[in-house]
Amino acid sequence: MKIFQKEIILKAYPRGFYLVTEEILSQLKGLNEFKKGLCHLFLLHTSASLTINENADPSVRRDFLSFTNKIVPENEPYYTHILEGSDDMPAHIKSSLYGNSLTIPVKNGRFVLGIWQGIYLCEHRDFPSNRHIFATIIGE
Repeated sequence: MKIFQKEIILKAYPRGFYLVTEEILSQLKGLNEFKKGLCHLFLLHTSASLTINENADPSVRRDFLSFTNKIVPENEPYYTHILEGSDDMPAHIKSSLYGNSLTIPVKNGRFVLGIWQGIYLCEHRDFPSNRHIFATIIGE
């Protein structure tokens, strides 16, 4: 059994849902050393999230954004955490809804994802910043 860890830095994206599978894989050079195992991706932020979904049609990501902004609107009178802008508290809620981590099987140095699956960065803030993911791979 071996363990590999690496911090991945994603480029800054404005609010939206972005397919980042290749951006993550390009920084996970140790992945190819594993015949089988699990990769855990942990996003080190509270106003963005990670999820796995459709990797082919960009309209899916646009629909995710529209739906998410509708179910968690901004400028609600009951928000008290408002010092960092009208998008901040909704971003925290959205982050908790989608989650900040993923666990992906690894086989023969590759992620085991379905043909139509990809990793999304869900950016919930208006002003982009780099996002950091801590990756841990455990396996053989």
